[in-house]
Amino acid sequence: MSIIDIIITYREGLLAGLLVTLKLCLVIWSAGILIGTAIGYLGSKYPAEIGAPSKISSFVLSGIPILILLFWLHYPLQAMLQLNINPFFTAAFAISIVNIFAVADLVRTALTNFPEQYSLAAKVCGLSPKEIFFNIKLPIILRQIIPTMLNLQVSMLQLTLFASFISVDEIFRAAQRINAIIYKPIEIYSTLAIFFLLICLPLNGLAIWLKKKYTRDISER
Repeated sequence: MSIIDIIITYREGLLAGLLVTLKLCLVIWSAGILIGTAIGYLGSKYPAEIGAPSKISSFVLSGIPILILLFWLHYPLQAMLQLNINPFFTAAFAISIVNIFAVADLVRTALTNFPEQYSLAAKVCGLSPKEIFFNIKLPIILRQIIPTMLNLQVSMLQLTLFASFISVDEIFRAAQRINAIIYKPIEIYSTLAIFFLLICLPLNGLAIWLKKKYTRDISER
C-alpha cells in the first residue's frame, strides 16, 4: 500500500487521532499562553515572591524528560492517591505545566529586560502607567516574544506524541494501530510525518517571518 492508499483506507482512524491531538494541543496552548503569561507578568513585578519560584520550577522541569513525567503522573501517583484519571487529562496537565513555565520564563525575561529609557521618555511626555504599558511596552514586547512563542508551541505539539505511551488515542497511537494491522512502517510513519509537516511548517514559517519583520534589538547599546 502506498501513502495515498493508507490515507484513503484508514482516513477515519487517522482523522480521529488527529482530532484528539488537536484537542490536546488546544488545552496545552491555551493553558500555557494564558497562565504562563500571567505568571511571567507577576514574576517580573514580584521577582522574589513569584519570579524566583517560577524560574526554579522552569529549570527543574527542563531537566525532566516529558515521558518520565507522564508515566509518573499516570501510574505511581494515581496508584498512591487511589485515583483513575482519564489519560487525556493526565497528558494535557503534564505538557501544560511544562508549557506554562516555559512561557512564563519567556514573558518574565522580556519584561525584566525591557529598556527603561522607553518608559522614562513616555513619562516625560505625560503618559500614565497604563498608557505606557499598553501603548509602548506591550507592542514592543509582543514583537520580541511572538516568534519564540510560536516555536515553543510547535515543540509542545510535537511533545503530544508521547501521550500515546499512556494510552491517549492521539495520531501516533492511531498510526501504531494501523501498522499493527498492515505492517507498513515506512509508509505509515511517512504519513504521520506529512501530517506534522502540514501543521508545523506554516507555524515555523510564520515565526521566521515575524522574527525577520518585527524583532528588533532594543538594548541600550
